[in-house]
Amino acid sequence: MPYLERSGDVHILFLGDEAGPENNENRFHPDWIDRVHVLLDEVEATEGPAALVTTATGKFFTNGLDTDWLFANLDKVTWYLDRVHTLYSRLLTFPMTTVAAVQGHAFGAGAMLATAHDFRTVRVDRGFYCLPEVNLNMPFTAGMSALVTSRLPMQTAIEAMTTGRRFGGADAVTAGIADVAVTEDEVLSSAVERASALTSTRGKNLAGIKAGIHADALAALNIPTGESNFSFGNQ
Repeated sequence: MPYLERSGDVHILFLGDEAGPENNENRFHPDWIDRVHVLLDEVEATEGPAALVTTATGKFFTNGLDTDWLFANLDKVTWYLDRVHTLYSRLLTFPMTTVAAVQGHAFGAGAMLATAHDFRTVRVDRGFYCLPEVNLNMPFTAGMSALVTSRLPMQTAIEAMTTGRRFGGADAVTAGIADVAVTEDEVLSSAVERASALTSTRGKNLAGIKAGIHADALAALNIPTGESNFSFGNQ
């Protein structure tokens, strides 16, 4: 399950522990989502300068939706996707700088989680950013589509969403998905260094600036999935 560490004024949110056999792909089980929110509450409750770095250990940053849970609970699909949206909305307006330190694969909803951060540092030699929904015959919610198309260059968003291309580290930087690609042992330290330089911006003003920047994506993410002409399982 997710947990927190700290490096000076930078809070480091680990999306899961590689040693945790129950979820070593850091998939979005409802309990996992709840745990992330609890930890973000803890970070927000601290005082003084601060920034947030999100990372993981092992092969996956996060492999996205918990499809095992989802297909066993199709009657709850709209509730579940609305819960996923809350993570994106919260990160888009988080009252401190956020940096995703993507040390491994970021797929589907997990790639979107990285996209919801202010900045992204990726590993240059291994790990993919990929939106495989088109190949899985799964639709994007209106909120997910708005998040991707507002945060990525439009042609990159089109390619990522309509082809399922796997972007490696260097390609992700070239495509405007990530800010920098570094070696494996530099991913976390590079992200922490970036975040450390911006801890003084923490506060309500920053959250308000972000809300203005991401107004369209936030509006789409806040539309209940059941009211947005979303259809799952019949595509």
